[in-house]
Amino acid sequence: MLDLVLLGKAVLMGIVEGLTEFLPVSSTGHLILTADLIDFHANLDKQKAVVFEISIQLAAILAVVLEYKKRVVSTVVGLGRDPVANRFALNVILAFLPLALIGLAFNKQIEAVLFSPTVVASALIFGGIIILIVENWLQKTNRQPKIVDIDQMTPGLALKLGFIQALALIPGMSRSGSTIIGGLCLGLNRVTATQFSFFLAMPTMLAATFYKLWGARDILELADLPLFAVGGLASFASAYVCVRWLLQFVARHDFKPFAWYRIVVGCIILLIVQMG
Repeated sequence: MLDLVLLGKAVLMGIVEGLTEFLPVSSTGHLILTADLIDFHANLDKQKAVVFEISIQLAAILAVVLEYKKRVVSTVVGLGRDPVANRFALNVILAFLPLALIGLAFNKQIEAVLFSPTVVASALIFGGIIILIVENWLQKTNRQPKIVDIDQMTPGLALKLGFIQALALIPGMSRSGSTIIGGLCLGLNRVTATQFSFFLAMPTMLAATFYKLWGARDILELADLPLFAVGGLASFASAYVCVRWLLQFVARHDFKPFAWYRIVVGCIILLIVQMG
């Protein structure tokens, strides 16, 4: 028999994931906090809950694949023949490797030590301060971007962005936020940095999803399908809307509103934790 309350919680988790995966506010952090607030883990096996959260992140990535389907298809078809496709694929792979290797090496330690509301809140605040510092620096120096198109990126630049993205292994730092702000510091314009964070999410989340699914293959059951399906659909739909909105937003605005949001939310969480 379906647990309607649990399905409702799955939909909420999916919406939160879709709305935050590509914003510089940390989707992992928001999932941890949302799960605590709605007591999501009380209705679900802990390991199964982790796999659920990874699967709805994959659903959000599929929204980006749909939005950029022409680029994805042209890259796959052109591999080995088209220099542009080869360079683009190489850049994405190089940027993906640091997070993948560090994550594989320290995954258990990170989950055991860093997955807590206090760590998430502190990382949200710290990341928000970094965004404000970078935005003020860019405005003060009137620094003009050197990279205005993804195809202008070099392998060396992609690898640097990969190491910056690895900061997102700390829950609350934000994978997209680290990539975007790192890109701005390295000379990318806002739209290009945002788009590259979208493309970089594809191998990152695909790898994370299959890694978790393989590890949990013995505990997943057919009865779990409705839960994963409704969460995934909610994540996909909200992510698709968010991606389109974000590209329009960054073309005309800076990231300071997200910085202040992070700081305010982080402070509220720390206050709640202190109050018990």
